[in-house]
Amino acid sequence: MSATVLIVEDEAELALLMRDYLLAAGFHCEIIGNGLEVERWLSTNTADIILLDLMLPGKNGLDICRELRTQAQFKTLPIIMVTAKVEEIDRLLGLELGADDYVCKPFSPREIVARVKAVLRRVQQPQEQLQDSASQAVQLHENSQQVSISGSMIELTTIEFCLFKLLYTEQGRIFSRQYIMDNIYSDYRVVSDRTVDSHIKKLRKKMQEADPGLELIHSVYGAGYKYELQHK
Repeated sequence: MSATVLIVEDEAELALLMRDYLLAAGFHCEIIGNGLEVERWLSTNTADIILLDLMLPGKNGLDICRELRTQAQFKTLPIIMVTAKVEEIDRLLGLELGADDYVCKPFSPREIVARVKAVLRRVQQPQEQLQDSASQAVQLHENSQQVSISGSMIELTTIEFCLFKLLYTEQGRIFSRQYIMDNIYSDYRVVSDRTVDSHIKKLRKKMQEADPGLELIHSVYGAGYKYELQHK
């Protein structure tokens, strides 16, 4: 499946030129010409990388980049800043805000294609390595109701094991407290949000003791919990 490139550029001819070259290279492309429309588009669509112009109507590229990097679901979304400003301060500011690369106008459309490919290779390779290491670092042992983390076996209560198994078997999925209460606990009458939070806290403590360098269970504000292996 081809990667989707979101082109955020208010110069229509330039946006179409970049799109044509990227399409020829096998990418799927979408174009947005106003900075105010970026987050609205991303709320209902998915992009694998953004080509983000610095000077845009509505909201500039630096503000867009800064705001995206404060949101968990966009922290690792690759962003290439595109601008006519060549001052070093702008270059550094763009990268400090979390941009993955920076291209100055005028540029060759072939350069854009090459930069997109290079950034995608760079961000995708660590993810693949992380997935491989995740399967080795964390293992579920159902028969003994244990979990091994980086070679250290940890003992879990039945509730803790069922809770971890629920999160672990659907990595990246956010489970609400209500869903956890409905599917983990046999006697719902004596369970509350605080009960779930307490068991999550105990799980985290045991897992951090096994490997302080890994963070496995994450809180998603206002939504619930998810499992995702991250190195601290």
